[in-house]
Amino acid sequence: MTHAELNAMSILSLAHVGDAIYELLVRTRLAEGGQTRVVDLHRATVAFVRAPAQARAAALILPELSEAERSVYRRGRNSHVNSVPHAASKAEYHAATGLEAVFGWLWLAGESGRIRELFEKIAADAGI
Repeated sequence: MTHAELNAMSILSLAHVGDAIYELLVRTRLAEGGQTRVVDLHRATVAFVRAPAQARAAALILPELSEAERSVYRRGRNSHVNSVPHAASKAEYHAATGLEAVFGWLWLAGESGRIRELFEKIAADAGI
């Protein structure tokens, strides 16, 4: 997709795609790490994809984002959501939505290298 087509998409649609991409990256990293029990993989995945963890990840990579990526992040962060999970503050949930929007935007733009670059920074900081 072109950047114009991506920018015309609903920001929550981008976040929807980004949520799946981000979780797939986390699941892959954890599986590669040698964990074999499904319950352990699931618990570790949930710990890394919960809104508070994604909010920390967003804060970590925010200085690294290009102006276009920051614009997508801001649109995601400022989007109107109907509910916030009990385990997250409203600010954390909005930051997580911004992070997911960036990952969705990059994925649909075919920027897998950039996704890997940003995720590696997050994974290194998180110790996965």
